[in-house]
Amino acid sequence: MCMDSEKHMIYTFGGRILTCNGSMEDSRASEPQFSGLFAYHCQAATWSLLRDDSCNAGPEDVQSRIGHCMLFHARNRCLYVFGGQRSKTYLNDFFSYDVDADHVEIISDGTKKDSGMVPMTGFTQRATIDPDLNEIHVLSGLSKDKDKREENVRNSFWIYDIARNNWSCVYKNDQAVKENSNKSLQEEEPCPRFAHQLVYDEMHKVHYLFGGNPGKSCSPKMRLDDFWSLKLCRPSKEYLLRHCRYLIRKYRFEEKAQSEPLSALKYLQNDLSLTVDHADPDETKEFQLLPSALFKSSSDFIPLGFSDVDQTYAQRTQLFDTLVSFFPDNMTPPKGNLVDLITL
Repeated sequence: MCMDSEKHMIYTFGGRILTCNGSMEDSRASEPQFSGLFAYHCQAATWSLLRDDSCNAGPEDVQSRIGHCMLFHARNRCLYVFGGQRSKTYLNDFFSYDVDADHVEIISDGTKKDSGMVPMTGFTQRATIDPDLNEIHVLSGLSKDKDKREENVRNSFWIYDIARNNWSCVYKNDQAVKENSNKSLQEEEPCPRFAHQLVYDEMHKVHYLFGGNPGKSCSPKMRLDDFWSLKLCRPSKEYLLRHCRYLIRKYRFEEKAQSEPLSALKYLQNDLSLTVDHADPDETKEFQLLPSALFKSSSDFIPLGFSDVDQTYAQRTQLFDTLVSFFPDNMTPPKGNLVDLITL
């Protein structure tokens, strides 16, 4: 359910229709039925059917479901619907509905082979929207399906850029430690769950997560009462540029220290120091430890069994991989194995 405060409208979509099966002659009596897209005018106290449930693939048809995410963008005046479940089928489509123009736009039909670039299906999603940033945030957690609950259990947080029509996974963690006796990680982040609530403070840009069911087979009725907050911190372009320069010059210093220690010392004082954020305690401490490389022998830099060329190549490759992590996927080499791209 979503609220349009400007026009005093409430929008509802999907959900199971509960009926009394008085007649078994109806062929659909044994099949679940779903509600369509409705609008409720608060001042006039009237309901309007905007879209009925449809299994057709028409451009203006919508397929009702349960367990989906629906958000209202107050500025472009569109409803956004993602994911959900229909009978035993988990849906991964994504569409918008213009409430003023009465128009449906299919953003993603969920059939493309881009499962790694969108939130996973079959897992409980909670979504929020930020009209100022023109973004949709999706937290994917635990499946309500007992058969899928132990598969790929993880927390993942996705951001959808509406203007660029692009998904980005900003956080993903395999929760293999949730059964571990070590609770250090559990104290840093919430465990995967379903039946929880996620809300967003648009003014302070903070998410709040509360409660839910962790889906433990040994205690299926367990309910959580933990309360979490999440604030996304985005590095500025200036920070990224400075940090990339710091990483490049740091590596160049380490290379020069192996063969030209005096030149490396001057480079450290005159060039590398300019890229250090001396207000950052961690970066300052790392910078202060760099001169120790000047007093190491060349054998200390090269692991056993490696040649100079092998070690230089490995270190430069590692530096390159670090730098490309700051760039979008369309500007970087494929992250997966090229063999996986071959269709057999």
